[in-house]
Amino acid sequence: MLKNYFKIAIAVLKRRKFFTFISLFGISFTLTILIVMTAFVDNITGANYPEVNRERSLYITTLQQKNVKYFSQQNGPASFYYLDHYVRTLKTPAKVAISSLFSPTNTYINNKKLVINLKYTNDAYWDVMEYKFIEGKPYTLQQINNGERIAVISEDTKKNYFGDVPNVVGKYIEADNVQYRVAGVVKSVPATMFVSYADLYVPYTVSKTDYKHKSLMGNYTAILLGNSKEDLPKIKAEYASVVSKIKPDGGFDVFVSGADPYLGSFLRATPLGDSRNGGISKLIFIGSIFVLLFMLLPTLNLININISRIMERSSEIGVRKAFGASGMTLVGQFIVENIILTFFGCIIGIALSFLILQVLNNSNLIANMHLTVNLTVLFFSLVACVVFGLLSGVYPAWRMSRLQVVTALKAQ
Repeated sequence: MLKNYFKIAIAVLKRRKFFTFISLFGISFTLTILIVMTAFVDNITGANYPEVNRERSLYITTLQQKNVKYFSQQNGPASFYYLDHYVRTLKTPAKVAISSLFSPTNTYINNKKLVINLKYTNDAYWDVMEYKFIEGKPYTLQQINNGERIAVISEDTKKNYFGDVPNVVGKYIEADNVQYRVAGVVKSVPATMFVSYADLYVPYTVSKTDYKHKSLMGNYTAILLGNSKEDLPKIKAEYASVVSKIKPDGGFDVFVSGADPYLGSFLRATPLGDSRNGGISKLIFIGSIFVLLFMLLPTLNLININISRIMERSSEIGVRKAFGASGMTLVGQFIVENIILTFFGCIIGIALSFLILQVLNNSNLIANMHLTVNLTVLFFSLVACVVFGLLSGVYPAWRMSRLQVVTALKAQ
């Protein structure tokens, strides 16, 4: 029966080529936009290089201090002292990586200014992150404690600063008027990876700011790595216990912080933020509403086109009803036909998405970012295809099933 439905669907699509073009264009264009957007979001939020351990990691990127009486609050990253004193000493995490936000600094090579984004880290940072070392290795705890001016640089920085040379380990690179000896070179990270991106990684002990200053707010973030995903609730609970005992500073009377999944850690300080998962559930809900609204317009257009197709097929419907076809049979047939149409649109949309993503990757619009249509993206695309077909096919199919035999035959 499905084979017959498929043959009928192809014949109907060939009958009015303009309507078919409009339908396929609306479906494929909508799905292409959704696939490209999903690929971009998946690249940012997924467990990609070098943060491949995100599924068993919790992030602390934001602290909040509030003054209830004056309705004021302060949001921002933590200080190194806070993370080293309150977070690094937690018992449940296997490792605690501490790093600063990247900050730009200027250097000059051959009378040409080069902007280098610098990040300070502790030693555990290199155990939590899984950077691919092209040359050398990371600096050690001993080198950090000694305050050595040693650095790990990105592959892009190597090319821009040293040029096309085979090895730069042991050479010196200048940043912020300081000479650093290169200990290693890592594969470059896209700037969208806020926690792990930098051009130059150096020990926190060489920072020009006082990392020992006993304040809560600062310029650092932390990643708490569990031995497994099952450890994360325990880590959250232990950290929440510690936070409950911390007194705010700077005239504030309420202190709030949480260890959250990657995306939730950035949402915590927004109106979407909550204590459960940082606001990810709310974001997913809002995103789902946006997708449905985005699909609504092409769905309505396709409904109108499908209704026009039905009126053209009224004689066929009348004949089939006259020979005993039930309303449910006709509804099922039309919905299957419509899903076949949306499936063709989905194939076109996926093909266009591959082309667009390839163009974006080759354009290097965001350096070192490589967007792909992975299994997650394909799954959501197929789900969108089925939903699209059902939404645009149910009402016209119902209209078709309600046609009376005499009315349908007279329409011819």
